[in-house]
Amino acid sequence: MSKALCIIAAIGILLLPAFTNAEPIMEYNAGDWEFILAGSGTSDNSFDTTTLSVQGGAGYFYTDNIELGIKQGISISDLNDGSSWGASTRFSLDYNFNIRNLKPFIGVNVGYLYGDDVKDTFIAGPEGGIKYGLNSTTFIYTQVEYQILFENADEIDNQFDDGRYVYTIGMGIKF
Repeated sequence: MSKALCIIAAIGILLLPAFTNAEPIMEYNAGDWEFILAGSGTSDNSFDTTTLSVQGGAGYFYTDNIELGIKQGISISDLNDGSSWGASTRFSLDYNFNIRNLKPFIGVNVGYLYGDDVKDTFIAGPEGGIKYGLNSTTFIYTQVEYQILFENADEIDNQFDDGRYVYTIGMGIKF
């Protein structure tokens, strides 16, 4: 798995000049809003078990680079022994870099994880990703979060190694 991630990262680095030499068509300014939407699904080869997930979110640019956001994710699973659901609600604070049409970002998020499949618990951790402007208002993005699960603040240090990664690919609009 790590070998595949290294190959993808290397290809991305090699393609970076092609993306960053284009004329800038999407810029963020203080007061801008954005809306994101992503979805995914998985099924076994006979479609006996299926999981569908969707995530939506909104962000407000406090400055040209600092974004405050809220994200809501929900997944529904239809398994052999019944169906279940899980969800998470997260608040984020991200710093966005303006490199022409490529907008890398890093930040933190905190929220709550709940549903049938999971123990209701708080989550927090770092996040980062890249947005690529397709035109002045539309972008595609990818993001990775590392979520630390904890019931109270005293547990955060002990739970760091038992976190989970959340990967997202989606689209968004700026307005």
